[in-house]
Amino acid sequence: MSISGIEAIGSSMTDLLGGINPTLASQANATGYLPVQATAAAAATESTFAATLTGAVNNIQQKQEVSADLAIKAVTGDLDDIHDYTIAATESAVTLELTTAIRNKAVDAFNEIMRMQV
Repeated sequence: MSISGIEAIGSSMTDLLGGINPTLASQANATGYLPVQATAAAAATESTFAATLTGAVNNIQQKQEVSADLAIKAVTGDLDDIHDYTIAATESAVTLELTTAIRNKAVDAFNEIMRMQV
């Protein structure tokens, strides 16, 4: 993965975390429900999170398509430089591993939040 790819992920995560209101939990009323304004802020954050995830999945698919195309060219003998395929396959694998790790951390965080509510 290139440095620009890592910087893009970092800026996406910064944008995502920047949209979260740290005092959201303190806004809950006595019944435990958030006021309408807090719920609207959470919905805006969810759409940003959804857009980030959609972009990540599209990026994975694009890298896998490029890797598959180069693999076909390598097998048929149309690829001049095998290093292009090797780099594309590695980028695809690393991107998939990174996305899987982020997903696992998100699931772990969700499970931890659910345990705190019990």
